[in-house]
Amino acid sequence: MPRYTVHVRGEWLAVPCQDAQLTVGWLGREAVRRYIKNKPDNGGFASVDDVHFLVRRCKGLGLLDNGDRLEVALEDNEFVEVVIEGDAMSPDFIPSQPEGVYLYSKYREPEKYIDLDGDSLTTEDLVNLGKGHYKIKLTPTAEKRVQKSREVIDSIIEEKTVVYGITTGFGKFARTVIPINKLQELQVNLVRSHSSGVGKPLIPERCRMLLALRINVLAKGYSGISLETLKQVIEMFNASCLPYVPEKGTVGASGDLAPLSHLALGLIGEGKMWSPKSGWADAKYVLEAHGLKPVILKPKEGLALINGTQMITSLGCEAVERASAIARQADIVAALTLEVLKGTTKAFDTDIHALRPHRGQTEVAFRFRSLLDSDHHPSEIAESHRFCDRVQDAYTLRCCPQVHGVVNDTIAFVKNIITIELNSATDNPMVFASRGETISGGNFHGEYPAKALDYLAIGIHELAAISERRIERLCNPSLSELPAFLVAEGGLNSGFMIAHCTAAALVSENKALCHPSSVDSLSTSAATEDHVSMGGWAARKALRVIEHVEQVLAIELLAACQGIEFLRPLKTTTPLEKVYDLVRSVVRPWIKDRFMAPDIEAAHRLLLEQKVWEVAAPYIEKYRMEHIPESRPLSPTAFSLKFLHKKSTKIPETEDL
Repeated sequence: MPRYTVHVRGEWLAVPCQDAQLTVGWLGREAVRRYIKNKPDNGGFASVDDVHFLVRRCKGLGLLDNGDRLEVALEDNEFVEVVIEGDAMSPDFIPSQPEGVYLYSKYREPEKYIDLDGDSLTTEDLVNLGKGHYKIKLTPTAEKRVQKSREVIDSIIEEKTVVYGITTGFGKFARTVIPINKLQELQVNLVRSHSSGVGKPLIPERCRMLLALRINVLAKGYSGISLETLKQVIEMFNASCLPYVPEKGTVGASGDLAPLSHLALGLIGEGKMWSPKSGWADAKYVLEAHGLKPVILKPKEGLALINGTQMITSLGCEAVERASAIARQADIVAALTLEVLKGTTKAFDTDIHALRPHRGQTEVAFRFRSLLDSDHHPSEIAESHRFCDRVQDAYTLRCCPQVHGVVNDTIAFVKNIITIELNSATDNPMVFASRGETISGGNFHGEYPAKALDYLAIGIHELAAISERRIERLCNPSLSELPAFLVAEGGLNSGFMIAHCTAAALVSENKALCHPSSVDSLSTSAATEDHVSMGGWAARKALRVIEHVEQVLAIELLAACQGIEFLRPLKTTTPLEKVYDLVRSVVRPWIKDRFMAPDIEAAHRLLLEQKVWEVAAPYIEKYRMEHIPESRPLSPTAFSLKFLHKKSTKIPETEDL
């Protein structure tokens, strides 16, 4: 018998259908009838006949014709939504999928797998898991470790030993011993009561990262989870069944309890869950639609699922990877600005930076040399001012290696901490199978990733701070020798006037966001957890700072390309012309004023997708190959041939350079 899951005014109803010849209109009326039946006031309707509605798929939100037969219009167990006339305009309207239709169209079930062993996950791996590029499976070694760890827990239960979190309560209730027949209830109660987060849910990509990272930590074999339960969790990940996890509520010790509890709540079939097939729906319906059963928690398993720093760390992974991407591209954008402002390349001389050999500074200076005027790719713009009377440039141009360089080194430092955290056991208590015992400790404390991500926000912000000053120089005719605000007929047209204001506003906002969250601590759990990291906010605001940095650099990229227009017919170097061509493929020159926000978004998208790096990287690496003694790549942010092969980018021939 076909069955459909129908969303009506924030509630989900299972509607069986005995006759597939019935219509979509019948399904809508039957769902409304059941909704009215469950309401004391009939939902405000006198009868079903008074209700006018539309029916649409949850997947993609396609409208259905009420006259179509169900067997033609829908698949068995499909998720649909009944939108009652007038509701969509109401502030109380709760759509089935608040995150937008694009999530459905973007997701494609992956065919490849990543083997998780708890020891070798990288930040790149986790981001790719978040994007839905891979499914997960455990290594045989990890499976054995998990089994041995569980045997210790089973032994504790059998011997009725008093152990924190297994046969006792939690936090302030650690001395309360729980009867054996209540141990499973204890774990379910733990998950339910700790699911107390607030705010918007994590988007599916971030929830995938969170779930994948928790699986990786459990695979280490120190949590006491059973292999059966862990494999159930992996099946849910592979089906992209993702629980509703509010972004706020963790203080970062004892771990990320609230968000991880919401994660576990969905796994046991309670709360909300999202999948590409259903959108947001009750977890039990989503799991059933995918042929999956809710997890039935065994002793210690609730605690195993919720105790750790995975919220902070998974968001931190995204922050580190996005920071690396924008730091690479900031050098390219700044080089283009230097060309437009007719700056000199002398400040990037090898011998200068050899005298202060910070790795990041050395790498940034090298990138500038590889992009700017040289025997490899001469610049007509540089040649046009070769004999000018200026001796040196403003700090925002000549100090880029020193300022951008320390950002690169900051990212490298933070990436090291986050990578260690990815593959660390952060439970409490820890289960040591080799010793046959559990030990309580404090690995759940999020101070390491919290401090690191505060540091990352402070470091990466400087890319926006110096970029905004370069935008000012581009827009200010007394500094640039270009038309005011980079537009003809100034006065009639305002050009980049307010785009610069936007950059200034973002930089100012970042200054507040860069205040470290980890300097704060509030005692919780009746002073049992009397020092916390506040790492959840450190991670979320680091991501916000990075997004602002991307947007400021997008504005600079547009402004620099617009500046090029006023220097034509002169051309810059080949790699920078390629960057210009890339931008012009999505944003046309600014001849007169027009709606600018879409242009900024288009440039931001180029940076977010690393298109600017892809265009320039082959030239940087070609230059590197020919100047190996003077350059050593910066490992966390340097060019990767593997990356190029994945993107199928052709390295230019010598004559192209």
